[in-house]
Amino acid sequence: MPQKRSIYTEIARAALESRVRGEKLPSIPPDLTPDLQKPGAAFVSIKKRGELRGCIGTISPTKRTLAGEIAANAVSAGLRDPRFPPVSEDELPELTYSVDVLSEPEKVADINELDPKRFGVIVRRGGRTGLLLPDLEGVSTVEEQLAIARQKAGIFPDEPLEIYRFEVKRYY
Repeated sequence: MPQKRSIYTEIARAALESRVRGEKLPSIPPDLTPDLQKPGAAFVSIKKRGELRGCIGTISPTKRTLAGEIAANAVSAGLRDPRFPPVSEDELPELTYSVDVLSEPEKVADINELDPKRFGVIVRRGGRTGLLLPDLEGVSTVEEQLAIARQKAGIFPDEPLEIYRFEVKRYY
């Protein structure tokens, strides 16, 4: 039996589908939950046949509401993720969405405070920043998680860095 989609993924799907079809973005319904009406940071991941097709998000809010953040990040994930060509209209029925809503990042003093299944990480050195979401397939150790986040930021393994952790609420 198909799983009922969450309002979080419905916002993402509606935003991307309308933009791909050349339509105006749908208006955000006024009767949203309080969480969706306040600012929040979120990542939208799009998959096609189980394979990543796009993933874009924000570390801190850039829109007035979390709903607006999800809609904007869904459009970016589908059309502007530099790793993939833009989503085409014929792909839309094959896409699945997940939305990760991020908690406020907290600085980590010791890597023993990390757990790749529970916490995502943000690494920083100067103006370079890399982020990796938690509980990703193929990432089972803190060392792997930090190495991938460093690589995304262009921070070499021997360079010192600041580490932050965050939790997510993941919606499918």
